[in-house]
Formats: sequence, C-alpha cells, structure tokens
Amino acid sequence: MIIVRIAMHVFPEKRKEVFQTLLSMIQSTGKERGCLSHHVFRDIEDENVFSLIDEWETREDLDQHIRSAKFGVLLGTKSLLCEPLKIQIFTVSDSERIEAVNPVRKNQK
Repeated sequence: MIIVRIAMHVFPEKRKEVFQTLLSMIQSTGKERGCLSHHVFRDIEDENVFSLIDEWETREDLDQHIRSAKFGVLLGTKSLLCEPLKIQIFTVSDSERIEAVNPVRKNQK
C-alpha cells in the first residue's frame, strides 16, 4: 500500500477557492483505479491549512494519478499558497488494526 500526504497552507483570501477545488476532486479521485481512499482535512488550529491523504494499492496506480490532469490542477494551486506544497509518499509493507491495540492495553499496569 502507498500513502500520500499533501499539506497545503493557503492564503486566507484564497481559502474558499482552494476548498472548492479540493471538493471537486474528492469523488473523481476516489473512483480512480487503485485508489483505496481519498480524504481532505482542514486543520483545527489553522483554517488555512489543508491536508489530503490518499491510499493507493500500488505505486503504478499512484503514478497514473500523478500524471492525471486532476493532479495537475492540484499542482496549479501553487499561486494560492503561502508555502510550497508539501508532499510525502509512504510505502507501507505492513499494517495492523485495533486487534493489535487490545492486547497491549490489557498488559497495562
């Protein structure tokens, strides 16, 4: 699995424009081949900071998304940002769920 985190710090007067752009991308990105999830978040302490978090089945699926016009639109928001986009790509070889938490909590003293 591949996880992508994109952080965007927008100019306050451009917040609505960026938010509308991100909303327009949510459904279509989620339907792309290999997209497991696609979420947009706004920071609770700074309403001008947005984060996008995507999960992809393979790097090839992600690369196809990066080549898309939709991703180009995202890159095109740079003039609306106070800082450059921060993009992190994580390759996950293993993941655990709540079942991993319960035994650890039971061993608490």
